[in-house]
Amino acid sequence: MSTECAANSFANCSAFQRDLLWVLSHENTRKTPSLKAELDDYYGESIRQSHLYQNLDELVDRGLVAKQARTNDYRLTESARRTLSARQAWQAGHRDYTTAGGHN
Repeated sequence: MSTECAANSFANCSAFQRDLLWVLSHENTRKTPSLKAELDDYYGESIRQSHLYQNLDELVDRGLVAKQARTNDYRLTESARRTLSARQAWQAGHRDYTTAGGHN
């Protein structure tokens, strides 16, 4: 998947999917119980396991997450890592612009 395609795919992610990608970005490979625990903690409530798997499957289909065969181990693709990095730079640029008295 090209970086441009991944960026378009990332832009169409739900907020939950972006949070899931953020959690996955902190370690190379993650098992679903630890992903669920981190997201439960972040949201302050228990998320449905089916909701987690549905969103992971969607991210796999978009080429942003890779699933290890026959396990519940997930990791970001290199394309997703580059896309997350570009988004962080974009967000930082907007914060700098806002704090410098630009757009409110």
